[in-house]
Amino acid sequence: MSAQLKPLVWQPTMEYASNYEKVPFKVYTQRDLDRIEPLVRLSDEQRFEMKVVSTVLPFRVNQYMIDELIDWRNIPADPIFQLTFPQRGMLKPEHFDRVATLIRDGAGKVELDAAVNEIRLELNPHPADQMEMNMPRDEAGNRLDGIQHKYRETVLFFPSQGQTCHSYCTFCFRWAQFVGDKDLRIASSEAESLHAYLQAHPEVTDLLVTGGDPMVMKAKHLAGYLEPLLRPEFDHIQTIRIGTKALTFWPHRFLGADDADDLIRLLERLVEAGKQVAVMAHYNHWKELDTEAAQAAIRRVRGTGAVIRAQGPLIAHINDDPAVWARMWKLQVKLGIVPYYMFVERDTGARHYFEVPLVRAWQIYREAMQQVSGLARTARGPSMSASPGKVEIQGVTEVAGEKVLALRFIQGRNPDWVQRPFFAKYDEQASWLNHLVPAFGEERWFWQDEYDAIRNEKVSVAKN
Repeated sequence: MSAQLKPLVWQPTMEYASNYEKVPFKVYTQRDLDRIEPLVRLSDEQRFEMKVVSTVLPFRVNQYMIDELIDWRNIPADPIFQLTFPQRGMLKPEHFDRVATLIRDGAGKVELDAAVNEIRLELNPHPADQMEMNMPRDEAGNRLDGIQHKYRETVLFFPSQGQTCHSYCTFCFRWAQFVGDKDLRIASSEAESLHAYLQAHPEVTDLLVTGGDPMVMKAKHLAGYLEPLLRPEFDHIQTIRIGTKALTFWPHRFLGADDADDLIRLLERLVEAGKQVAVMAHYNHWKELDTEAAQAAIRRVRGTGAVIRAQGPLIAHINDDPAVWARMWKLQVKLGIVPYYMFVERDTGARHYFEVPLVRAWQIYREAMQQVSGLARTARGPSMSASPGKVEIQGVTEVAGEKVLALRFIQGRNPDWVQRPFFAKYDEQASWLNHLVPAFGEERWFWQDEYDAIRNEKVSVAKN
């Protein structure tokens, strides 16, 4: 008779924060542009352009990014500079000229704010109907702020303490969270409402804590949201995902920060209790992985038993090159990170500056995949997070003599749509789902009627 096997239990090895240097966090916003020393090498006009753009779109950068990741010999082409510092082209010419004129003429705050708010509303601050269609309601019909429930198995939670980031991405599709307009924010400080909602929805298996960036929170606040999920009534929550850019923007959060050990212990406790903990790391370029601090933070997070999955959009001026993606995916695999998604830049904010046509996006994805081994081919994409669902561009092909784009749902508002292929007319200029039309003379997509009915119902409820 074989010996009875004991269950495997994760045995973490604590690597204490005292092993790492305590690096002070120093951040700059728009009002600090003149204090960022390397910018003195730019012309007065370039610095003025930054001021204009950052009046409309949020700007925040920290000293680590300035010192460790930006190649100041390659400005403005450096990809990390493009990732964090405003460029004139990020505003449409008419928007730029309007704000620039007001600033040059010394317009008052009221007049300038009014113009800026008008421009922001033209930039589609909440794409994919997320305010109207993704926000659930309680039994009394009240909207549950800070929670989104678009797909059956997954709930997104936006804790109020995590509604900023250590730096801001210039292309961020959640830029509206950071411009100081409460009407444009999605946030909640109510752990009770989150837990009550999850308890009432046993079909939910995954919780994604997002923002902003939850890793700007103190570990004790994050624990207040997550540790209750270890109780038996939350056994249906199998996976806890934490969306973060901190492994790039502030890896010292996991190293020498005052509560870095508390954060690491929290991840360990969740893993030990049987939860799958996925750190959904946002990466846009291999340079973000290529510092000592970044790699030390990755090792420390992985040491908890959490899995790091990497995702990010394909964006012009930063990573629209298959060699960049191939090198990034290879380095991620080397460091023990799972490549997860290549997204298409969303239709919001400075989209006109960053977007890459879908055909070109697929070509970049394909050429990058050809350069990596099977372990890096876990990255799905290019994927559009559109209102109906996550739509993947699978390729360009010819069917019955017609050149088409092959598409499929990776995720959908109706799970029955998932993995069902459909086809769009070939279009080299299209950069989003609503730019495409069905192939073969079809008037509507196979999912269109059902989606329209879902949308009409959701929007009707949202207006009441």
